[in-house]
Amino acid sequence: MGAFNRRNKRVIGGNVTHLRPFRHNQMRGAEIDPVDDDELEVEYVRPRRRGIYLLPNAFTTAALFAGFFAIVQAMNMRFDVAAIAIFAAMVLDGMDGRVARITNTQSAFGEQYDSLSDMTSFGVAPALVMYEWILKDLGKWGWIAAFVYCTCAALRLARFNANIGVVDKRFFQGLPSPAAAALVAGFVWLAIDNKLPVRELWMPWVAFTITLYAGLSMVTNAPFYSGKALDVRHRVSFGVMILVMVLFVVVSSDPPVALFGLFVGYAISGYVLWGWRAMHGEQGGVARARADGSD
Repeated sequence: MGAFNRRNKRVIGGNVTHLRPFRHNQMRGAEIDPVDDDELEVEYVRPRRRGIYLLPNAFTTAALFAGFFAIVQAMNMRFDVAAIAIFAAMVLDGMDGRVARITNTQSAFGEQYDSLSDMTSFGVAPALVMYEWILKDLGKWGWIAAFVYCTCAALRLARFNANIGVVDKRFFQGLPSPAAAALVAGFVWLAIDNKLPVRELWMPWVAFTITLYAGLSMVTNAPFYSGKALDVRHRVSFGVMILVMVLFVVVSSDPPVALFGLFVGYAISGYVLWGWRAMHGEQGGVARARADGSD
């Protein structure tokens, strides 16, 4: 029948439709009965392949490389370089999300890729750097602390992905993994740069305490300010620029001391806010977002 030839067309509902013949009806001499329009076989058209956004995922890849580089440097006993690489990963990780929002290139692939990169750079890398540097002197207690930190980082990232759109965006639920990694790496960098007595008996236990504190803080319900309410595209007062300039001067004067002190203060701030809310009868954890999705 001519209606089933490859080159023939049939108009259905005002649209020209290319019809593909049934395979069993292509036999020579086969007699083909008329078929209603509802019984026509529609040819499957494979959807076009979807690509990924280059710019934000390039920053995520750079952050992943910095975390992997930190692990390699820890294996080479260059712990100060490893700590600096973790800080570099933290900066790059903060840029990929903002670049994606500014350029409107958010995607589900980018969210998953960012979580896997964070697990490497802020979960595995700090734990291995701290363990190779000093925790291994404690024997089983050392690797237990490193494993607890690594596990808490994984749990924190999984909970963050599950609670997107549920919790208040102004606050993180628990210490964010980049800040926890900065707390661990900052202590390593501070001790090496200031030549603290690493081989003293008390030093490994200080590292043990900091590692456990950073790890367990990631899985608490303490609210830590996220900074997402700060829009860099809005105008600010002149005093804010002066404050930023002073911050740059303080950090550049002694980066290990300044950065470690900065993240120690941030790691404590969530518990302070949690206690202040409890004293005033407010909700202690992260406030739930309203049903309309607003902050």
